[in-house]
Amino acid sequence: MPAKKQLNPALKLVFDIGPLVLFFVANARIGIFAATAVFMAAVLIALAVSYAMTRHIAVMPVVTAIIVLIFGGLTLVLHDATFIKLKPTIIYVLFGGALLGGLAFNKPLLGIVFDSVFNLTEEGWRKLTWRWAIFFLVLAALNEIVWRTQTTDFWVSFKLFGVVPLTFIFGALQYPLIVKYSVEKKDASPSS
Repeated sequence: MPAKKQLNPALKLVFDIGPLVLFFVANARIGIFAATAVFMAAVLIALAVSYAMTRHIAVMPVVTAIIVLIFGGLTLVLHDATFIKLKPTIIYVLFGGALLGGLAFNKPLLGIVFDSVFNLTEEGWRKLTWRWAIFFLVLAALNEIVWRTQTTDFWVSFKLFGVVPLTFIFGALQYPLIVKYSVEKKDASPSS
């Protein structure tokens, strides 16, 4: 069975962070409600282009897009920014809860979330899953604190300049665990 076509990492980063950058810029220029509409459109475009290039979409972007559309839609229809501010909390709790639920059933789900980018031992997946589950729950709590105590503009900036760097740093700190529990690919057949 041929391997799934993967996006170039730089392009994947653009698809992951691009909609958030557009949200930040739109919020600064035209306000939270128009920015929410821009964000919703950008998420859908990123998903569509990613699918067109690879013919598959990872679970995490699909779940994120669904929640963005639901909470973004509520924000626009009800003209209440609370819904778009709750969206990250919901996503982080869902991801953290799903990872913990998978662990409870002895099924580390992180491989699905990372779209099988890594090949780890069972113990490695379990440890990495615990770490990411806790990280997502911490991000949920952090989002709640920031949006409830700060201005909308500060919250939008925090999403881009706080959460994104924290996620990159946390991910980089997992490198020693990934190396320690990495399994070499057994399939050494030459590719055509």
